Amino acid sequence: MTASPRTSDYPVDKQFLDRWSPRAFSDKAMTEDQVLTILEAARWAPSASNLQPWRFFYGVKGTPEFDILLSLLIPFNEGWAKNAGALVFIASVTTFDGQRQNITNSFDAGSAFMSLSLQAHSLGLIAHGMAGIEYDKAPVVLQFPENLKLEAAVAIGYQGDVATLPDFLQTREAPSQRLPLSDIAFKGHFTGEIKAPA
Repeated sequence: MTASPRTSDYPVDKQFLDRWSPRAFSDKAMTEDQVLTILEAARWAPSASNLQPWRFFYGVKGTPEFDILLSLLIPFNEGWAKNAGALVFIASVTTFDGQRQNITNSFDAGSAFMSLSLQAHSLGLIAHGMAGIEYDKAPVVLQFPENLKLEAAVAIGYQGDVATLPDFLQTREAPSQRLPLSDIAFKGHFTGEIKAPA
């Protein structure tokens, strides 16, 4: 992987600038141990009251589990994620006792996703998170209990040649920029306006 052209407003560790989410995967195989190492990092993410509400469902390419997860993506994501070395679906526990809502379940699952992404990056792999999932179908197929909420999916693997992607995706295959810190960080109270990235 080459260094990212991104620059930060303030000095941060280079992993935050170098990590991005390509869609072009190579056909180099991943092992189950690699996937479990990445999920091990996610296991150590912080969570409210240490409830650890994240749950992971994974499949390594070439296995029935991978094919099942792939079939639960929307066609757009299925088209490029089929080349990934592994797929992971992330869910979160919404309540542990059936009465009290775990209000930070999604926030905590997002924290675990970031840990997963950075661990993949440190292993020389790429991880691309997706919301393009069959949200009605997936919990049924994966046999979720009532208190498990599907959050997102992640394609993981080795970065491949951009030429493997359709033309319209090739032009998007580059590290994205971020809004300036001044647009998203407010001292004490809100000022300005809500801006979307260009």
